[in-house]
This record gives sequence, structure tokens and C-alpha cells, in this order.
Amino acid sequence: MKSGTSIYRSIALDLAQRIINGEFATETKISGRTVLASHYNVSPETIRKAIALLKVKNVVAVSQGKEVTVISTENAYGFIEHYKSAESVYSLQQDVEILLRQKREIDAKLENLLIDIINYSDRLRNLSPYNPVEIEVHETSYIAGRSIAEVKLWQHTGATIVAIRRETEIIISPGPAARILPHDRIVIVGDSGVLERTIDFINHKNSF
Repeated sequence: MKSGTSIYRSIALDLAQRIINGEFATETKISGRTVLASHYNVSPETIRKAIALLKVKNVVAVSQGKEVTVISTENAYGFIEHYKSAESVYSLQQDVEILLRQKREIDAKLENLLIDIINYSDRLRNLSPYNPVEIEVHETSYIAGRSIAEVKLWQHTGATIVAIRRETEIIISPGPAARILPHDRIVIVGDSGVLERTIDFINHKNSF
């Protein structure tokens, strides 16, 4: 439901449009408040407020006897343009508020995701004395396209795969059937020499 302010402003805009359309010509009188109140199905007081808006903008004049006379079609046009501009600004403000609210929601989700990543990294670091490292699997790698069970990485290098990072997805504790794809990044833990041994293995399997 429209507020009282919106109702009398809408009536004023409608009367201004009717003046522009020639329904109420310049120097002619508009129907009295009671007739207009009946036409718009509102109280005479609402009509009085609507007429007051038009009077302030010199669209109409109101005599001592409360007669309403049209005095300017040009001012009626300016009155409508003024409120169109105001509505446009209000609409832009609403759009900005919506975008800011969406940004706050995205920022909150991003913050939670970063906290999860930090917590996960902390858990990996707590696997002392083993420090987690990431290795990218190239298309020509021996392990590309193979399952963890087929690769037998731990038997050859002493490295344990604790996660696979695939684009934005993180597969934690992948099972033996998990397949390693080209461009995956495998997260491994092991002793101080595990990184070098693992890189050599996945790129030069025949040397083992």
C-alpha cells in the first residue's frame, strides 16, 4: 500500500499529466476538492496536499475561494520531470544498497573460506616432523591419469598424499582409488628429502 505522501504526490503528478495532455487547459478551472476526492477515492485533505504541490511549482493558482486554476503547461511538464529525476536517484540509491549488501555477504563468505584454509594449513603443519608441500602434476608426468594405489608413491618415495588440489576444489585424505589428473597439485608430507624424491619420481619414474 502506498504511504500518504506517495498518494498525494501521485495525484499531483497525474493532474500535471492531465494538464500536459490538454484535459485541463491553461486559464481553466480544475474541479473542486470534493469532486477530485471522489474521482481519486481519497479525502479532500489529500487533494489539498496534492494541489499545494502544484501551487508551489506554479502549475496552478488557488484563489481565496479555493478555486484551482491552471496557469502553466510548461511548469506542469517541469513538475513531472523533477519527480522523474527524484525517482531515478532513489532507484539508484536502492541499487547501491543492494550491491553493498551483496558485497558484504560475499566478503563474509570469503573470510570464512580463508579461515577454513588457514585452519587446514595449520592442521597440516601440526603433523610434525612432517611439513606439507605441494607439487604440480604435469601432463607428461608418470602419475598423471593414475590412481593413488597404482602410483605407490609412499613405497617409492616415503611421501604420503594428504590432499589433492584441483582448481578450486580440495580433496582431503583421498583414498587409494582417487585418480590424479594432469595439473592437479598433490599435497604430500614426509621427511626433509621427500620433496626432491617425489619430484624425481613423478617425472622420471624409471630412475626408481
